[in-house]
Amino acid sequence: MKYFYFSFLIIFCWKASAQPNCNAYLLQGDTLKYEACLVAEKRAGHYQFSRAYQEFLDEALAIDSTFAYAYKVKSTAYLKSGDFLTWKKLIDKAVEYDPEGELFYRGWCRYQFFRDYEGAIADIELLDSLVDYDIGFGQNGDYHLEITRALCYKAIGKSEKALSIMENKLNDSTYFASPYDYLHLGVLYLEKEEFDKAIETLKLQEAENDLAENRYYIALAYRETGQFELYSENLEMARELYQSGSKIFDLYTEHMDKIYLKEIEVEIKKSIN
Repeated sequence: MKYFYFSFLIIFCWKASAQPNCNAYLLQGDTLKYEACLVAEKRAGHYQFSRAYQEFLDEALAIDSTFAYAYKVKSTAYLKSGDFLTWKKLIDKAVEYDPEGELFYRGWCRYQFFRDYEGAIADIELLDSLVDYDIGFGQNGDYHLEITRALCYKAIGKSEKALSIMENKLNDSTYFASPYDYLHLGVLYLEKEEFDKAIETLKLQEAENDLAENRYYIALAYRETGQFELYSENLEMARELYQSGSKIFDLYTEHMDKIYLKEIEVEIKKSIN
């Protein structure tokens, strides 16, 4: 049930960035955006980096220079191509004209692609101040924006703040944990040397979505508590899971708390000596 609900949320996030319903603008009496939206639709079927794709969006913006969606869609191609300065100019325009609709995307990109943690926090907190509904997930669907905010606070050295945000979110009865939430919470406890809490939380990750990372970190917690047999067993399981592909993954970037096979094997050697 949890993963059904999570899948639903991912689909929701995907829909949030999909082509808007042009008729909605017409019903709102905004004929300029309706016409701009119809033109933007013409890019369908064209390669994202092609001239035609970008020209349809430029044409849409010539009709309505406040059409935030067109700025956001144009920006994505520049983000993927590595032209980050142009991406920033375009996504800033999108946020300027539709902050409630586009802050989530800019905030998420600041976190994922630029490690601009303070910028991401600012965008997520501004979005939360503007809306009275759930602020939802980041673009790739792996993290709720509250969890993203917690990871950003951890990254800038405010682990207590990160812990508080993450605990509150995971204690919310209406929230269902995402694929990596308990892993990150467990690592936070481990870093605070709260080893029993780390083990308890990483076991929750194991039950939800067993990964090489949570086996690696739980092994470290067992090592620190003198449970050396469990330390060795979990390192071996970490290696097995890693080699079978059960590890934290993103198509474009490396997630926080990711580990590599080399790190596991180094720790295994330590466990033998």
